[in-house]
Amino acid sequence: MSTNLQFWIMKSEPDVFSIGHLEKAKNQTTPWEGVRNYQARNFMRDQMKIGDQVLFYHSSCDVTGVAGIAEVTSVTYPDPTQFIKTSEYFDAGATKDKPRWFLVDVKWQKTFKDVITLEKIRTAPKLKDLTILKKGNRLSITPCTEAEFKNIISLGR
Repeated sequence: MSTNLQFWIMKSEPDVFSIGHLEKAKNQTTPWEGVRNYQARNFMRDQMKIGDQVLFYHSSCDVTGVAGIAEVTSVTYPDPTQFIKTSEYFDAGATKDKPRWFLVDVKWQKTFKDVITLEKIRTAPKLKDLTILKKGNRLSITPCTEAEFKNIISLGR
């Protein structure tokens, strides 16, 4: 993998959108819409770029953990759901001239046979500094290092 790439963990509730949904999506690609946390938004808006690698994490479910791999396939653009009055993600303060929320498109790469559980990640010594393990972290998008990315994948083997 190129050292210019960045690595991310992106969380989604599988009953809303799972790695399986991504695998079955048209062109196996979807906009990562609905992020309404400024720090997570800033990661997408300011740092993500085409080719970045993503660990797709299932959260708020019986078996939480990394369920597969995706890739960022677009530049950042305004999240259209902020402008749709009937959307749960509508933001009355956002305008087309001054959008508040942004997203990237992600493309499915791989679904793991078994989810790499949070517990397995938590007990791996090389992952002790992983952002998602820090107390109070509830961000839906967090960066990780290339080494952390590879270590998590290796837990699934």
